[in-house]
Amino acid sequence: MAVDPDGEFPGGAAASREFLDLALSAYGAVGWTIDFATDEITWMTGMDLILGMPGADEGKIRSRLRELVEPWLVVAEETAVWRDFDLEQPIGAADGGTRILHFHARPLGDRRTGSLIGLVRDMTGLHRDRQALTDLADRYRLLVELSPDAICVHQDEIIRYANAAMGSILGVGSSAQLLGRRVTDFVTLDSVQRMRERIRALTTQGAATPRAQAELLRVDGTPVPVELVSVRTTWEGRPAQQVIGRDISVQKAAEATLRYQAALLQHVNNAIIATDREGVVTSWNPAAEDVYGVPADRALGRHVAELVGVPLQPEALLADGGVTEALHRRSDGAALVIRISAAEMESGYVLVCADETARRRAEQDFATVVAALEEGVVVVGPTGRIESANPAAERILGKTSTEIVGSSPMSWPVFDEAGNPLREDDYIAMSTQRTGVPENSRVLRIQRPDGRRVWLAINSRALNPQDRPPHMVVTSFTDITESRAARERLEYEATHDPLTGLANRTLVLRHLEQSRAHPMAVLFLDLDNFKLINDSLGHGAGDDVLRTIGRRLLRATRTEDLVGRLGGDEFVVVAHGEGDHDALGEFSERLLGALTEPIHVQGRQLHVNGSIGVVVSRPGDTRSGQELLRDADVAMYRAKTRGGGRYAFFGVELRERVQRHMVLEQDLRHAVQRDQLWVAYQPVVDLRTDRMVAVEGLLRWTHPAHGTVSPGEFISLAEQSDLINTIGAHMLRTATRQLAAERERRDSDLHLNANLSPRQLEDPRLQSIVQQALAAAGLPARALCLEVTENAIMQDPAAAARVLEELRELGVYLAIDDFGTGNSSLAQLRRLPLDILKIDRSFVTDLVESEELEVIVTSIVDMAHAIGVNVVAEGVETQQQLDLLRRIGCDKAQGYYLGKPTPIETLPNP
Repeated sequence: MAVDPDGEFPGGAAASREFLDLALSAYGAVGWTIDFATDEITWMTGMDLILGMPGADEGKIRSRLRELVEPWLVVAEETAVWRDFDLEQPIGAADGGTRILHFHARPLGDRRTGSLIGLVRDMTGLHRDRQALTDLADRYRLLVELSPDAICVHQDEIIRYANAAMGSILGVGSSAQLLGRRVTDFVTLDSVQRMRERIRALTTQGAATPRAQAELLRVDGTPVPVELVSVRTTWEGRPAQQVIGRDISVQKAAEATLRYQAALLQHVNNAIIATDREGVVTSWNPAAEDVYGVPADRALGRHVAELVGVPLQPEALLADGGVTEALHRRSDGAALVIRISAAEMESGYVLVCADETARRRAEQDFATVVAALEEGVVVVGPTGRIESANPAAERILGKTSTEIVGSSPMSWPVFDEAGNPLREDDYIAMSTQRTGVPENSRVLRIQRPDGRRVWLAINSRALNPQDRPPHMVVTSFTDITESRAARERLEYEATHDPLTGLANRTLVLRHLEQSRAHPMAVLFLDLDNFKLINDSLGHGAGDDVLRTIGRRLLRATRTEDLVGRLGGDEFVVVAHGEGDHDALGEFSERLLGALTEPIHVQGRQLHVNGSIGVVVSRPGDTRSGQELLRDADVAMYRAKTRGGGRYAFFGVELRERVQRHMVLEQDLRHAVQRDQLWVAYQPVVDLRTDRMVAVEGLLRWTHPAHGTVSPGEFISLAEQSDLINTIGAHMLRTATRQLAAERERRDSDLHLNANLSPRQLEDPRLQSIVQQALAAAGLPARALCLEVTENAIMQDPAAAARVLEELRELGVYLAIDDFGTGNSSLAQLRRLPLDILKIDRSFVTDLVESEELEVIVTSIVDMAHAIGVNVVAEGVETQQQLDLLRRIGCDKAQGYYLGKPTPIETLPNP
């Protein structure tokens, strides 16, 4: 194709003009020129139409055109550099409206001989289109910003947009604070995976997830329940997710309060409707479809009043305040209670319609429920007079509704828990009425007209906390007279010994902690050889003795003194205001004298004695109540070691012993790390084969300064502190590892017996510790027998049974140790998963000399075998004891006669 180097179209000037006319026609423009030399103005065809002067003569067109382009002439004369000029000018239209003309001009030549050429184009239609787009954007922006639904857009899990409702739900001052944050910051951990799966399911533009309930996390970490919908959309040309949610906390609270009425209180999404100035619907969201039963395609273009079933003018609604409640109609004629609020936008109005039908129906049902409540409910008006009362209130207060309504709560005789009449300011409803602050579970006593005293648990709430005081108050109350009496009985039972009626350990400790302002003495009393009474006459006789001792102690003490039983045959007396040793000595002698008076039980006359430990506490003493009992206990044992039937004071020597215990306790905390603890093994012999079939692992402590520390000393220290679990686990790991190696070396099936302390039974990790020790050592579970003392089991048989069942699941054997020293019976043991019963050494020591003990041990063996439990005798010291145990039918035995505890490498061969 040939190109004209001078810019001319083929065909000459005529063709160039045709091309120019064609271009201007397509652009909708008309050309014009002004000659600078002659001031002559010319224009092209169509100028009369552009100027809104169709058919006008040239003079009028020229005058109007010069008037419109005059600004260019001024600018052209004053501008130093030639350049293009643009200007938009409004002109009146024939129909009375306004048209917008766009002028574009360019100078040609110089200012004396040149000219100004230009184009004029009608921009009215383009301006109208732009304005419509602006109105549409404003309308939908308002719909989103004013929506009570929370809306946000996230892209690659980064929040790009969030409206005010979303900011409110997530607890930020401004929704702008959410921008750039990860959306997963506001989703609970267990919901993140489900969120991502829902998003991946949205594969097409506009695809939406079903409505679902979830929990979002506010910025302070508080969870908030919401109802969510996710929609696939775009943001800046890339895929994104739009989330629409609603806070359903109110709905959840209603469900919790009214339970079976939850369906009536289901949270309903608000209908959002946009109209033009005449009330014609321009936008109708999905919630509006649900509320009014009209699809959006049938709603758009119709007047809003026609769709909601009642007259509705948004402009009039705004004039009346913008918020009202009205009765609307669904498309099927159903009545709807709607709370409607209106807002104005540039092109019309936005209506937010909340369906309150379910709430109103729930309120009616709630009134029915309140009438049926067992809890009394009264409403106190702002004037302080009762406005309503339910039937339960009439029943509880002993008054009719007529007597209650109109009265003041302050006219009731009301008393606090101490029995004092309430002052006017203390009445619960009056306090809430003044302040709006609720009061919960306040306990008061009222005097009914019939004279009956009733205890009430009262709650008070402002009916509308947002109102200014005085508030209308809802007061609810429950008759707790019977439950309070039961609680007082329970409190008494929780703080008193059921056998003697004396204070129990809980009450004694509480008393010691609360009585430190004055001198006092703690006398710890333990009966001497009381076990013989239980063993010989039975626990029933022992209980009779304990009750008698309790009564005698009460008679021998002052009214202000506290007498308690700590358990077993241990009693305590707290003497207030007493610190003189001589006086306390005489007091102790008087108590011991009261003990030694003969006691007649089951037709027999018994003589009981005891030992007393005395500790004095003066103001400023920092010892806790538990420590005072401990020191008195230490002193009591000093008296008992001196032969019993006497008293001893806790003094310097005993304090040194306690201090030694403190030092040992601290050193014991590091004994495991410093490799000071080791395990000795005592043989257990099968009496049928005389072979060593097991060894009992016994923990030993070699102290760098004190040498060998007695197990009786350091094990009790560990029990009293928090160390027993640590060293017990260490002992188990060590013993299982050493025995596994010894079994391999000997090629034998030697078993290991390991002791568990009462504190270890309370350790929730015990099963795991045993399992890990066995696994680490490579020792079979059936090669381990765990021994638990009788007293440990009897402290809480039910809890002990659960722990033993868990250990049995591992496959280990279980044994009850020191049988006969506690208060259990074989009937109780039958319910425990036990394999072995170990008879306490106290039964074996005098077995040969005592026919009575022989009968007892024989009975134990026979009954144990009857329930499928093997028997091991402890403390065998002589051949005679061994022979007798074998004859009785005892299965196994251990003791110094059969082998002392020794390091594993020095154990005898089986």
